[in-house]
Amino acid sequence: MGLVARLREDLAAAKLRDPAARNGLEIAVLYSGLHAIWAHRLWHALWERRMRFLARAGSQLTRWLTGIEIHPGAKIGRRFFIDHGMGVVIGETAEIGDDVMLYHGVTLGGRTRDGGKRHPTLGDGVVVGAGAKVLGPVVIGAHTAVGANAVVTKDAPADSVLVGVPAKVRSRRAGEDTRALLTAPEYSI
Repeated sequence: MGLVARLREDLAAAKLRDPAARNGLEIAVLYSGLHAIWAHRLWHALWERRMRFLARAGSQLTRWLTGIEIHPGAKIGRRFFIDHGMGVVIGETAEIGDDVMLYHGVTLGGRTRDGGKRHPTLGDGVVVGAGAKVLGPVVIGAHTAVGANAVVTKDAPADSVLVGVPAKVRSRRAGEDTRALLTAPEYSI
């Protein structure tokens, strides 16, 4: 996929997921989550080419400008969207599938200082609510919703809902709307 097509896809993903988004120009100029992912693609390419210091320096500059910290080693799929963004942290060995959405204050972090895989893997279509923490090398199955302020330290199957501290897993009910899960008071702390 070419650069222009990828940028258009990102703009469309933001417009689809944010009801406040009015047009592509506004999104391109004002959405820090989009700026962070665009910058991450550049820093990740440098990271993959073993230009590690330059990649880390660039990611720190992006963090300073956007309030969003994405390690250049993280692997992120297509149509990724960070809504509001401030305080989001994505660790080095995190892997994020396609069509994933994170709200502000989300941490995809580690639990140990050991080498190797130490950050989460999010499947396609996962949504993580504001303030949630997904910690360690856990795998969150596709189309799962993580409620606001949940603390996830165990794997979760596809099509599930994770709420609470520590997060408890339940199956998604037929026809259940992810957006409602992330705003309903019974799903947050």
